[in-house]
Amino acid sequence: MDLSPSHRATLTMSVAAAVAASFVSAATAGAPDGLQPSDLYRLRAVGDVQLSPDGTRLAYTVINSEQEGRPYSQIWIADTASGRTARLGNESAIGSAPRWAPDGTRLAYLGRHGETAGLLVHDVAAGTIAFATPIAGTNHPLPSSGERIAWAPDGKQVAFISAVPGPEADANGDPMVITRYLYKPTASEGETRFNDNRRTHLFIADLIAGTTRQLTAGNHYEHSIDWSPRGDEIVFVSNRTANPDRVFNYDLFAVAVATGAVRRLTDTPSAEYHPKWSPDGRSIAFAGTTRSLTSSETTMEDTHAWVMRADGTAREEVGRAIDNRQGPPEWDPSGRHLYFTVQERGSVVLVRLPLSRGAAERVFTERGTVGSFSVAGGHIACAHTSASGPSELYVDGRPFTAINRDLLDRRAIAPIEPLTFKSFDGTEIEAFLTIPLGRGHNSRHPLVVMLHGGPHAQQGPAFNSRAQIYAAHGWGVLMVNYRGSTGYGQKLADAIFRDQNGGEARDVQAAVDAALARYPWLDGSRLGVEGGSYGGQLTNWLVTQTPRFKAAISISGISNLVSFNYMAYYHDYLAVEFGGFPHEQGLMDLLWARSPLRYVHRVRTPTLLLHGENDNDVPIAEAEQFYIALMDAGVDTQMIRYPREGHGLRETRHIVDAIQRSIAWYDKHLAES
Repeated sequence: MDLSPSHRATLTMSVAAAVAASFVSAATAGAPDGLQPSDLYRLRAVGDVQLSPDGTRLAYTVINSEQEGRPYSQIWIADTASGRTARLGNESAIGSAPRWAPDGTRLAYLGRHGETAGLLVHDVAAGTIAFATPIAGTNHPLPSSGERIAWAPDGKQVAFISAVPGPEADANGDPMVITRYLYKPTASEGETRFNDNRRTHLFIADLIAGTTRQLTAGNHYEHSIDWSPRGDEIVFVSNRTANPDRVFNYDLFAVAVATGAVRRLTDTPSAEYHPKWSPDGRSIAFAGTTRSLTSSETTMEDTHAWVMRADGTAREEVGRAIDNRQGPPEWDPSGRHLYFTVQERGSVVLVRLPLSRGAAERVFTERGTVGSFSVAGGHIACAHTSASGPSELYVDGRPFTAINRDLLDRRAIAPIEPLTFKSFDGTEIEAFLTIPLGRGHNSRHPLVVMLHGGPHAQQGPAFNSRAQIYAAHGWGVLMVNYRGSTGYGQKLADAIFRDQNGGEARDVQAAVDAALARYPWLDGSRLGVEGGSYGGQLTNWLVTQTPRFKAAISISGISNLVSFNYMAYYHDYLAVEFGGFPHEQGLMDLLWARSPLRYVHRVRTPTLLLHGENDNDVPIAEAEQFYIALMDAGVDTQMIRYPREGHGLRETRHIVDAIQRSIAWYDKHLAES
């Protein structure tokens, strides 16, 4: 389970998710030359990046720290030649997902007209903004969903995704009537803690006539759209299995714009994501997997780039030669290459793959993480998070923005060093150490181990504000890409199969040993450990296995794999991770044997539990169970519950509070004796 929230269908939720992913967490007391508590309110990050078709203009989003307590996104437009930038709208304007019209004269995006969320269109030459149509969202989980806006080739119409009521009774009524297997949402806003049962469908806004029509209907969900260059069809993603709530299986479909007739393009036991038409309309590129069981929350199998003919035949896994997780593919304007990101040893790089069977070329390889990118008019633009700050806009490999310069020029940024070592069984594992600030000739420093979620994710040299704040406080921070992590090939990602809280926990212990051996100024008697989501689960497990950690912080962590399976919004995750459902193959006993709660009597480590009140990814009952068990076992513990929050904190003041409490917890338990 990754702490970063899944795709949110509503504008407000998608913006919050973006900033949560950008900042990870942040802010608390630190040395005067390091990151400060108030810095969180000023840090910003570049999100979505979109070049105009001729490459002369660039639309991008900037994620600001808060508006009414939450992060929010604004759209900026830049001239690629002069570098001049201007915000779209006033200081309070909110906008996301900017998409250029085919002729580059207008920009469609998601925003608000008064209190109404919807589709807006900006005329660049006239400087006007028109509200095209309202758009409704859903809280139903639609993981890894893609484009919500697509222009018609003639620029007269815009397709978009919006939600309409489904056939179920109101699950939020009195009494609540639950009829669906997947009855919980991905996140909960306020008191809305159950699936709203709304279905997402394709709609078309006619910008000339000023009308809107619904193109698809039914009890399925459609999303991730792209309009064909010929203008006659729109490709989309949908799960059309007999029981889509229980079996996660995305396939690709195309709908005729004129008639609404739908044709199936793929019918595989695996999953397909993010379809994109080739410039000539003859082919479709997409991201895909091959295995018959894929989780709706996380996937052990790496996605790769694929291409097929427009009729769904001649499927080819063009990214096969790159043994690492690949992002959604994009065509270059010539149709001769595909661009996509690749996770690689803690970083995310951008590659260009010729479809003429040549080798992939890395076109952006700076240490850190490439996010959104765009290719047009002879330019390559991307959002990139370096080691020195949150994501900035780069054009043709060079920095184009410096939106945090005023703040970060006055802050010392701690360096990050890779550490590769052999684990208990000889497996090579990589970790990254953030060096503490203020280190003197004879100084000794605590070490905090920071574990990522997923478990199929990675950490690396990209800026992490939580780690930087800890470094400013004089602590080293060790981030371990334990087995199960991505970015090191499919074999390592698979190495956690049927072995959660096994080999990867021993990898973490080996990482600590390797760090203490290489860096003698680290104080092995003052060790802390923390993690979010799966990292929280692993934190819970580690304190049951060893007393070496003097303080622990579990954020949205699992303590009981059995109860978690039946209470989380998704019920297929452990089936993928263990090869079957808990009631099969005697897995119930194995899950209990790998549950931290089973061994709580062994815990001696003071443990702080942080959890969102409305978390449906990892229900707060997981923290509640562990908290009472720790209390029964006589362990120093606290549980902090954050109202209105789902999986991962989004309200700025909650993020600040969580970091301040974490610092206080470590200060208390990692103090020099």
